[in-house]
Amino acid sequence: MSRIRAAYWDPEGDLYGLPTFWWRGAPEGYATRRQLRARGLCPGGQPIAAQILWRGVGGERAAYLYRLDLARPKRTATPAVRAALAKAMRARRTCPTCRHVRPYVIPRSFGECLSCAPSEVAA
Repeated sequence: MSRIRAAYWDPEGDLYGLPTFWWRGAPEGYATRRQLRARGLCPGGQPIAAQILWRGVGGERAAYLYRLDLARPKRTATPAVRAALAKAMRARRTCPTCRHVRPYVIPRSFGECLSCAPSEVAA
């Protein structure tokens, strides 16, 4: 085991307060939030079960791990929520000047679509 890996090996949590593993060294049964989301799960209110530590660009980095057996299925949006989000996005794509619905979100810095914005501003 290299010195770098040994520095982050604390499976009992005596040194860091949480069970700690090195990069790609966590045992089966743990997952990050992103890994849970990819499986259609969420932490479901459980506390952080372990962590992964490594040296990164900004210093020491951490990724928190959750137990897979305590994870719950993620909530899906209801039809009413989906409709509200679609309405909000349509409002963000509608130009207040020409009232056309554009295929892009209207830039807040211009306040109107690229066709209506003055040419020196939109360039």
